[in-house]
Amino acid sequence: MIKKYSEVIQLNTFRERYEYLKFRANIGQITFGCDRHINQTLYKSKLWKRTRDRIIIRDNGCDLAMDGYNIIEYLTVHHINPITVLDVLENNPAVYDPQNLICVSPETHNAIHFGNNIREYVSITRTKNDTSPWLINKKKG
Repeated sequence: MIKKYSEVIQLNTFRERYEYLKFRANIGQITFGCDRHINQTLYKSKLWKRTRDRIIIRDNGCDLAMDGYNIIEYLTVHHINPITVLDVLENNPAVYDPQNLICVSPETHNAIHFGNNIREYVSITRTKNDTSPWLINKKKG
């Protein structure tokens, strides 16, 4: 089933988007990431860098393009439908197609590809002089 960005963003919750994109590959299936030298050639190319910048702007740097799910560092532009080495070598338009790309955090990217459990985002209320935003006070109840 081919999935598209325009379909992903119709889903209202982060969980729905994640479930929609979860990678269900067969064990041992060869993917693009296995051929490291071609992988690096693509991701260092000017065309990829321009494409990546456009996707980051379109998604406002948010995980799965969800407003409020800002990615602070190590943002990845993920191929919704996996690409192959042949796609890269033959310059398949799907490699650069905005309908096949979405911003993800490293955690989300790993969960999509490896089936890791995705942690739900927790809203953090910031206060004046707050120096430890990573410490979350949980209310009992």
